[in-house]
Amino acid sequence: MNTPGRHEHFNRDSGNLLQAISLLLLGAVLAGCPMGKTAAEQKIVICGSNTFGEELGPRLIALYKKDYPAVTFETEFKATGYGVGALLDGRCDIAAASRVLNPNEVEVARSRGIMLYDYIVGSYSVAVIVNAASPVESLTSNQVRDVFTGVVQNWKEVGGPDATINLCIRDQISGTHLGFRELAMENKPYGPGLKAFTTYRDIVQAVAHDTNGVGYASIDLPKDAGVKIVSIGGVTPTAASVNQGQYPYTRVLHLLTVKSKESDAAHDFLQFIQSPRGQQIVHQMGFVPHP
Repeated sequence: MNTPGRHEHFNRDSGNLLQAISLLLLGAVLAGCPMGKTAAEQKIVICGSNTFGEELGPRLIALYKKDYPAVTFETEFKATGYGVGALLDGRCDIAAASRVLNPNEVEVARSRGIMLYDYIVGSYSVAVIVNAASPVESLTSNQVRDVFTGVVQNWKEVGGPDATINLCIRDQISGTHLGFRELAMENKPYGPGLKAFTTYRDIVQAVAHDTNGVGYASIDLPKDAGVKIVSIGGVTPTAASVNQGQYPYTRVLHLLTVKSKESDAAHDFLQFIQSPRGQQIVHQMGFVPHP
């Protein structure tokens, strides 16, 4: 049986013609393989976080495959816990995680003698936005929670005018819909009277046209006229405040592999994500690149 990553050696007694044909076939296979890997190593299975898998992961995969079309990907994005479990059970090559491992996962890995590599992709961060005409400049984390859960429904309760708060959020099929609940709302349900949108930009435009609107978007998107970013507890979301761990509505995205089983193909893909080219995509998709 061939060792992964090594080429097959031919018996010296084989005929010259057979040897030539075999070498040509082998060369054709390796032509599309990054770093000369065998065809068996070209499938990469990724499981885990929706935060990574909804838009960012597919975009990175598509760009990588332009250079390495022979590499195939199989993905299943359900949740961080699902991905970590699949990695520890040997059912995937890479686990996408939007949090650090919990104590139970750490103990399972320890009990099985599994050591992990942790590749940081960047940070998922969400900015709370209001209409540019609103007098509200800053909210506490508790106020944001109460506004989006409907406990507070009038702006005057949080320093604004006597007017009903209009919630603008992502639609339910979006990973951000749940992600913001987990980050800012203690996983409580959204309040009444909300409007759901399919993109951050749609939310920005809706808030820009509604003096009583409030919503959320990636931290670099609300540069459009008509909206402004609200600081949270006095902290404004910037790349610096996110990377320094100061801004609360942030998740660091990790890609995890098992040290003893990390394939060359998986390693190449992860190195691509952390390269300047990969990090540019991270930024373009509204995430904060890893410093």
